[in-house]
Amino acid sequence: LGSSTGNMLVDNEEVIEKIFRNTEMVISAHCEDETTIKKNLANYIEQYGDDIPVKYHPLIRSAEACYLSSSKAIALAKKTGARFHVFHLSTGIETDLFRNDIPLEQKKITAEVCIHHLWFSDKDYDSKGTLIKWNPAVKTAEDRSKLWDALLDDRIDVIATDHAPHTLEEKDNMYTQAPSGGPLVQHALPAMLEKYHQGVISLEKIVEKMCHNPAKLFQINNRGFVKEGFFADLAVVNLNDSWKVSKENIAYKCGWSPFEEYTFKSKVSHTFLNGHLAYEKGRFSTQRNAKRLTFNR
Repeated sequence: LGSSTGNMLVDNEEVIEKIFRNTEMVISAHCEDETTIKKNLANYIEQYGDDIPVKYHPLIRSAEACYLSSSKAIALAKKTGARFHVFHLSTGIETDLFRNDIPLEQKKITAEVCIHHLWFSDKDYDSKGTLIKWNPAVKTAEDRSKLWDALLDDRIDVIATDHAPHTLEEKDNMYTQAPSGGPLVQHALPAMLEKYHQGVISLEKIVEKMCHNPAKLFQINNRGFVKEGFFADLAVVNLNDSWKVSKENIAYKCGWSPFEEYTFKSKVSHTFLNGHLAYEKGRFSTQRNAKRLTFNR
């Protein structure tokens, strides 16, 4: 319901309502109002051409654009009875659209927040530039604070990454040419564990939002929990093993991270996929042990 890198926009209202009325499974959407974004972008192109300072990204892909789209989609979900999940909330005002007075299993409308919207703010554009150009845009510190409030009080149900490993060559372009998105899966857990060390979030809440709730929300069979009979998808973490993110230890094939030069207090030492060792202290297994996900639908 909002355009982004990859040309995936669906904005025909008749088609959208038909989808909402006729889909029994979870409908998930990126919500930004295209008309608002196009108007804002045209205004900045008139001033700067293609070389718009990236600090204006959250004014182009504005809080208003996010709220207009998400509130409209939620109203449609309520009207049609659809099961609706909103991807990557980025504004404080949107958090008031969601409830926390019932368990996740009973919710018809749910929400996700991404690592970058919990970590960065518009103050970081001066140092990070297009490396932190995401859709929806990273917004104000006040927005970030309200996202944390909603995450901790369970209006927001899931922490995600929106992992999009564009190359540095692609990102190092003028505003209108630089793609939105960045690599995040390697550093998502260390970033959240940093917030644990800062006293912002508990270990239990991290596991709930990154493991339990995604499995519950999408009804994924035998995943997301450490239980007998479930697949052993596990991360082993040393909570007190500081390390600095550098080119030498970045595992992404794109070769960069928005967290480069940051020192984390916690490190993932091992990961297991379907019970098989997939990663151990910087070394990846060459065995292919992935399995197709199955769903309880």
